[in-house]
Amino acid sequence: MLKPKVVIPQQLIHEQPIAHGEEFGVLCWNTQKLTQTLRFKLALAHVLEKFPSLFLLLQEAKLSSNTELQLPHWSYAVAPNMQTRRSTFGVLTASQCAFTDALPKLSSKREGMFATHKSYMLSYHPLANDESLLVVNVHAINFVRANLFFREIDLIKDDLLHHEGPLIVAGDFNVWSRKRRLHLLRFCRSVGLRQAIMVDPHHIKTYREHPLDFIFYRGLSLQETAAIDTTTVSDHNPIYARFTL
Repeated sequence: MLKPKVVIPQQLIHEQPIAHGEEFGVLCWNTQKLTQTLRFKLALAHVLEKFPSLFLLLQEAKLSSNTELQLPHWSYAVAPNMQTRRSTFGVLTASQCAFTDALPKLSSKREGMFATHKSYMLSYHPLANDESLLVVNVHAINFVRANLFFREIDLIKDDLLHHEGPLIVAGDFNVWSRKRRLHLLRFCRSVGLRQAIMVDPHHIKTYREHPLDFIFYRGLSLQETAAIDTTTVSDHNPIYARFTL
């Protein structure tokens, strides 16, 4: 249960690359394991209608082993961090453009309170100029000492250093202290990432007055952002950014 042994099959149904000059949205949401509930599905449909998205980045996604994931028009890949006989939990990256690769990653350490790993997903998406966009969907480790948190963030950095194209790094980073937040900012500077500052930031999930959810980017033009009030669904609200390639 604590360490997943089976990778959920990917659904990769799209073939088209992202065109130069194309605008696209990114929706990022810690779903509090509610992805199979009718309330979440209705809320997601409503949010996507108002905030059209090419990428959907979910943390704490829950997938049933005997029920098909209801994303029929999306390509997606999952990086599990926990599995039982009935369910799989982890981060899910979905897109309506092609994947060239999807690499599920697991934290090297376990969280102290629950003895579980955290996961993150690296997905590569082709661009029309033969480069690729790297999207990193993160649910950062929690309930560990600061030095272990730093080490896990630096593992993500190692994955990014060799990518020369545009980048999106987003998710729930669990930076609930000043020390964690400063290390995250140092990580961003080291790989050239900028933060997408949210409109209505009071809707972003915070702990000890520190925001937890972020979208960072590199090599893209930021057009729009929003933190979306859906407080009746999850303990986190979705955040949204729209970019031009």
